[in-house]
Amino acid sequence: MKLVVVESPAKAKTIEKYLGPGYRVLASYGHVRDLPAKDGSVDPDQGFAMEWESYPDKARQLKAIADEAKGAETLILATDPDREGEAISWHVQEVLRKRRALPKAVQRVTFNAITKPAVTQAMAQPRGLDEDLIDAYRARRALDYLVGFTLSPVLWRKLPGAKSAGRVQSVALRLVVDREREIEQFRAQEYWSVIAQLEQDGVAFPARLVRWRGAKLDRLALGTQGEAEAAKADVEAARLGVASVETKPLTRNPPPPFTTSTLQQEAARKLGFSASHTMRVAQSLYEEGLITYMRTDGVQMDESAISAARHAIAARYDGGYVPDKPRHYTAKAKNAQEAHEAIRPTDFNRERAASGDHARLYELVYKRALASQMASARLERTVVELTDGTGQLALRATGQVVLFPGYLALYEEGRDDEGDEESRRLPRLAEGDSPALRGVAAEQHFTQPPPRYSEASLVKKMEELGIGRPSTYASILQTIKDRAYVRIDKNRFHAEESGRLVTAFLERFFEKYVSYDFTAGLEEELDDVSGGRAQWQAVLEAFWRDFKPKTAEVMEQKPSEVTAALDQFLAPYLFPDTGDGKDPRLCPACHQGRLALRGGRFGAFIACSNYPDCKYTRRFAQPGGEGEAANDSGPEELGQDPETGEAVTRRAGRFGPYIQLGEGKEAKRASIPKDVGTPDLAMALKLLSLPRTVGAHPETGKPVTASIGRYGPYLAHDGKYARLGSTADVFETGMNAAVVKLAEAAAGGGRRQGASREPLATLGAGADGAEIKVMEGRYGPYVTDGTTNATLPKGKEPKTLTLDEAVLLLAERAAKAPAKGKKKAPAKKASAKKAASGAKPAAAKKAPARKKKAEPADEAAE
Repeated sequence: MKLVVVESPAKAKTIEKYLGPGYRVLASYGHVRDLPAKDGSVDPDQGFAMEWESYPDKARQLKAIADEAKGAETLILATDPDREGEAISWHVQEVLRKRRALPKAVQRVTFNAITKPAVTQAMAQPRGLDEDLIDAYRARRALDYLVGFTLSPVLWRKLPGAKSAGRVQSVALRLVVDREREIEQFRAQEYWSVIAQLEQDGVAFPARLVRWRGAKLDRLALGTQGEAEAAKADVEAARLGVASVETKPLTRNPPPPFTTSTLQQEAARKLGFSASHTMRVAQSLYEEGLITYMRTDGVQMDESAISAARHAIAARYDGGYVPDKPRHYTAKAKNAQEAHEAIRPTDFNRERAASGDHARLYELVYKRALASQMASARLERTVVELTDGTGQLALRATGQVVLFPGYLALYEEGRDDEGDEESRRLPRLAEGDSPALRGVAAEQHFTQPPPRYSEASLVKKMEELGIGRPSTYASILQTIKDRAYVRIDKNRFHAEESGRLVTAFLERFFEKYVSYDFTAGLEEELDDVSGGRAQWQAVLEAFWRDFKPKTAEVMEQKPSEVTAALDQFLAPYLFPDTGDGKDPRLCPACHQGRLALRGGRFGAFIACSNYPDCKYTRRFAQPGGEGEAANDSGPEELGQDPETGEAVTRRAGRFGPYIQLGEGKEAKRASIPKDVGTPDLAMALKLLSLPRTVGAHPETGKPVTASIGRYGPYLAHDGKYARLGSTADVFETGMNAAVVKLAEAAAGGGRRQGASREPLATLGAGADGAEIKVMEGRYGPYVTDGTTNATLPKGKEPKTLTLDEAVLLLAERAAKAPAKGKKKAPAKKASAKKAASGAKPAAAKKAPARKKKAEPADEAAE
């Protein structure tokens, strides 16, 4: 018997069907071991020796693989065809070697598509493990571990509120922050354009004024409304005629098939998918045998696939859409490596497959791959110039006509920022024609700052700079979102306060290690390792030799010294020149003290040097103190409580504005809801009076109360709750309305009000054919196959759960469930021997809180 090990159970089931009797196929469920999240897992003093540890949740899988391996004549490692796949195979081999379960014959096979021909051909051509790829994996893993476990503690101690730093993560964050700086430094410039609306043969088209009073106009030439109105009047008074019509043939060639990076970019533009969602869906399509492997830098398709694509084009269109020769592409991305075949469908006769997001992504892959082998589009670019006959005034209209669509009949590549006036269609015009003037408009414009990055444009920029690897972009972008270093607004990345501060710290103290060139150069060195051109320990030694002393130097500095250095580094951002000669650091409250950056328990802020006499502060994220909520010059007194005579004040705290009655630790406080705005004394007293008693419930006689909690306004009665729509409802809801709302909430079966019984996600069918779904439950999201329910791990987002992870959660839950009809046996008491060896006694004291762990990795396990 031959034992085959792959990553996923879905893949295992398909491959076992292809191979038939004599083969046993098991899944490792991804990586089986990793570096423990503790100091010393990588030892630079011992040649960067690594201490690996098996994942606890993979114990059952590893036992099953080891048991089968003991009786197998050959072990075939058939994990994915990339660096991570090679690493998983190596880990499985090493675990079996330690357990003395490794068969004498060990083979490595790879296939780019899960189809019967691809699998059987791979089995006929086994090889050994690629030691260069394994070394490259170890180098990257050790490097990311060392950066994380060395740099993150420096951040925690010197920069309160910071969460983590990473070799690639921090450089990606810097791109977002740098773009934010460009936007802030940008100064808009006003300009005007004059556009005439013309018509010829019933077809309307616009023409822009390009020459006025004999002078050529560039985009910013008309700078005031007065100039624009004068130019508009001249156009309205002119008799315009076509002075010239210039046509130029254009040829547009199709883009190559998808790589990992271009798939993420195009899925973001056309489907609105995040990079992580794109990769999850692509992984499923690959495992279902519908597309080739989705982690690749390659842009070339297999010759047999090219032939199949050309036949599909001829069948779908006609011979004119098939170019004379097959198209061959070359990767242009910096540091392109591990160049497997491009992403394509496994069968060009299948135009559609799967359903939902899977179907949409499959269609995108299919059209892009098929279009890459289609004929070029032939277009005609037309430039029409209209003048008034004197040469003093001229307008220009541009457009293009598609003479032969070629690949555009099937697919057109998306753009990050649209707006191409040349793509307009023009009527047929000839020299001497006099189109009818239907109107003239003078339009005001302002120059625009560079746009913030979308996921697509950020991935594109990282690839252009050679930062990171395309297979890790999804996890890197997810990390900076999870750390709250950035936020997504209208599909664009905005740098958050914490992200700006971390980036400033790293630029000031670790400038070399967050520079784009250094990071790209290090990627090239790691690629040299995978290509056998460099020794992995030598690359690590060269990095560590400079990095370790630098971190030790920064660690020795006092927090106040770090804050002072950041104050100077960030001065242009925090205290910009006001332009009126005044000191931008002068305190606006006391007009005597000077403002400076300060470090606090919950992060950085700006404060007056005259503290405590002057309590002026403002948030770090408010450069120059702009914005209504930027300043906090101390408590704002709203009046006095008529009952106690104590002052009622409005204040700003860590979690937002709040109302306080009196002073000291016993003072009563109430948060100010967002829908209240700036409260007066009457509203402040109302907020402080909560909870409000609505009355006694007519059925139980128990009180019904209304209040505002962590999740908003609500009603409470006898341990049951119901949501209210607004803060006003807290003070206005009467007993009748309260009884109805509580009854409606109770009818929901105790679920959170508004919770849906629709699945949060449908993941697919398990091994027994049952559909696996993610549902919202009373105690949080859970995964179910209709028989077994398993709660999602803490912090796991329902929409990020994969089918493989769900299957494993259900299997573990089913294994823990007691047999039906039997009571769970009581736990045995620890023997004296065990107690003496360190077993925790029943009445043991609570263990002290563990220290915060570093974030070691940029590159998550694939």
